[in-house]
Amino acid sequence: MGLLDNTTQQAYYQGNDFGNYQFVSLQDIINQFIVAYVGEDKIIPKARRTDVAFHAQRALAELSFDTFKSCKAQEITVPASLKMTLPQDYVNYTKISWVDSAGIKHLLYPTSKTSNPKIIPFSTNENYSYEVVAELTSGSPNIQITGSELWIEHGTKVSGPIIDNFSSNCIITGSSIVGNDTIFIIQDGGGATFIPTATASDQLTFSSTDGSIYTEYLNGAQVTNTGPWTVGDNVIPVASTSDLNGIEVGMFVNEGPLNWTPDTRVVAINGTDILVDKTAIVSNPTSTATVKFISKPEKVDESSITWSNYKSSTPSENQDDYQDDTYWPMDGSRFGLDPQHAQANGSFYIDCHSGKIHFSSNISGKTVILDYISDSLGTDGEMQVHKFAEEAMYKWIAHAILAGRANVPEYQVNRFKKERFAAIRTAKLRLSNLKIEELTQILRGKSKQIKH
Repeated sequence: MGLLDNTTQQAYYQGNDFGNYQFVSLQDIINQFIVAYVGEDKIIPKARRTDVAFHAQRALAELSFDTFKSCKAQEITVPASLKMTLPQDYVNYTKISWVDSAGIKHLLYPTSKTSNPKIIPFSTNENYSYEVVAELTSGSPNIQITGSELWIEHGTKVSGPIIDNFSSNCIITGSSIVGNDTIFIIQDGGGATFIPTATASDQLTFSSTDGSIYTEYLNGAQVTNTGPWTVGDNVIPVASTSDLNGIEVGMFVNEGPLNWTPDTRVVAINGTDILVDKTAIVSNPTSTATVKFISKPEKVDESSITWSNYKSSTPSENQDDYQDDTYWPMDGSRFGLDPQHAQANGSFYIDCHSGKIHFSSNISGKTVILDYISDSLGTDGEMQVHKFAEEAMYKWIAHAILAGRANVPEYQVNRFKKERFAAIRTAKLRLSNLKIEELTQILRGKSKQIKH
């Protein structure tokens, strides 16, 4: 005996696509809408398939936010960093909870009293910039920063009272780390190297070429390449694994455009080989060379003082226990109790800038479940509609097409607007999954008398 979707019962129970009969694919929705609603003597005489597909995807996304039941969830064990990366198709969360040894969820509550603001350096002259004192040597192109390892991206603008006399458009074109000191090579826009004519100190100010605030110097590392390399190479070999200290996947080659394409990123480290995602564009005949790597500002996981203090302290709701009557403030009195803090499960907040969830310190090591909403457009397998809401999809698409056309009578648009509203309301009621027996069982407990 075959089912309506041409799948036999034997094939269904021996497969792994269980329960999928309750859904209709978005492709079927589009096809069936064109057959039923578009054509001669129908409400929509003519419509392009691309228009129908667009409005079908918009309907699916909008209904996913507040009508469809969200079944998406992710489970992680919270690491010591107390952070969780948001899922790729995340739109909003429905609830975040941690799980105890019995598998029971304990709801976490969002906190609005803290955040992870972006770090901006504030110099002594009250400018938002990064400044450092450099030593200039007469006749030498080496600009030395003593006692600081600064990993500055090549191409970063640099200015200073002495350097500005040479050119107002200077950039960093080379750097090296010698002990705890940093050596820079600076050139102007025409490629001329800055060579001071007198030994002196100059206060350098770094700024981004795109005009954004230069937040901080970068993380970096350097290796000695056992080359030579040629055009087309995407591997940087080193002599031993001990030479890879500080090199991480995601770093960028900071050697400049001479030997590597700009924004060349490290994608893997295999043994003593550093694999990058772009190839060398110029051959280098030398047998050895120093290659420098940096983590660009937008790739650095910044931790503000606010976040550092929050994750290192014991949450206010967990500074006592249930062992006596002093759990609540004011020696057991609940006078003035703030309901948002009247729980011991823990708290969290979402840093939209970094796309991560930050947890309070008492969540470290616990299993956390994120139940969230997507727009159902992440993959082809997600583009499906529950049969309870199929009619709502058709009404939504019909109204959207008619409302977007000229010379359509207003009464027709209003008619489908009302039908869309009614269909969505019906879908919500159906998908709410209310069962009279379950409600009856819950309400039975409401009739119990509480003895005093």
